Amino acid sequence: MLISRTAAVGFALISGAKTMSSVAATTSWELQGSGRKLQKLLGVPGHGPNRVNDLLLLWPQAEGNWENWNKHVVFFHGDIQNFQEEMALQPEAAQWVSWSLEQVALILGQRFPDSHVWVVRASRMYLHKFSCYHNFVESNMFGAPEHSPYSASVGAFHHLRALLSKGMERAKLPSPLQPLGGADSIPAGFSLTLVGFSKGCVVLNQMVYELPGARADPHMSVFIKHISDMFWLDGGHPGGSETWVTDRQVLKELAASGVSIHAHVTPYEVCDPMRGWVGREHRHFIKTLEEFGACPSKKLHFQEEPPSIENHFRVLQEF
Repeated sequence: MLISRTAAVGFALISGAKTMSSVAATTSWELQGSGRKLQKLLGVPGHGPNRVNDLLLLWPQAEGNWENWNKHVVFFHGDIQNFQEEMALQPEAAQWVSWSLEQVALILGQRFPDSHVWVVRASRMYLHKFSCYHNFVESNMFGAPEHSPYSASVGAFHHLRALLSKGMERAKLPSPLQPLGGADSIPAGFSLTLVGFSKGCVVLNQMVYELPGARADPHMSVFIKHISDMFWLDGGHPGGSETWVTDRQVLKELAASGVSIHAHVTPYEVCDPMRGWVGREHRHFIKTLEEFGACPSKKLHFQEEPPSIENHFRVLQEF
């Protein structure tokens, strides 16, 4: 069981915002003993018609420290992970409820105490367990992606920027990100860290494929420059390839972008003999970035232990 590795956390409801519609609402909790606030933002619109995602926002500890207002961490979760109350109702998910989206927000809050932590819920959970990020990347019903280059009208970067802009507005942040525009649309001190776990890494991979075009777009490039770090945490999906980006040209662009790259894996993904391509692609990803002058931080966690789903989740605490 995973519960022994994750501290139990109490939620005390302090206020509930007015429901905007049946699918768009905001609810807030104060986390007991922490001085931090967690907000659930439902039905946040992104880029383009009918592209919405639910968000969780964990506010930073030092709310009065204005220098930290605009540090943001965005997290994309894996399969089976969902809101706590929904996981508790599903027999297959209930045993992993200690890795619910709310609990992961708290784990990330400990890792990034002075940042706003945004958890993006996948727009579809097929059979209540397969996370599908089709608002960010074309995917089949099981969430296996079909990556594509940058488009001036659609794509992962456009959707992420729109989600953050609308989410900040809904949460009433004092200096929200403005809709797509030039340098004046970025608030002072804004920085962005992207974290993908397991299936959620498909979103980061799509962004890498979009990076050459996005950096060439004078409007989007301003936003891209504020991404400081990208974390790949034990990436995996049900497709038979492209678990890790291996395209040399787009990896060259990533290496030149100035983004700090982090890759944390476990034997569950990279040492599975039935999916040998995952380990090979991971090694290729690291080697190619190093050839292009990047210095990705990398670690194989729990290498002395048998591969397990439990350790797969535990990378969220250890990275």
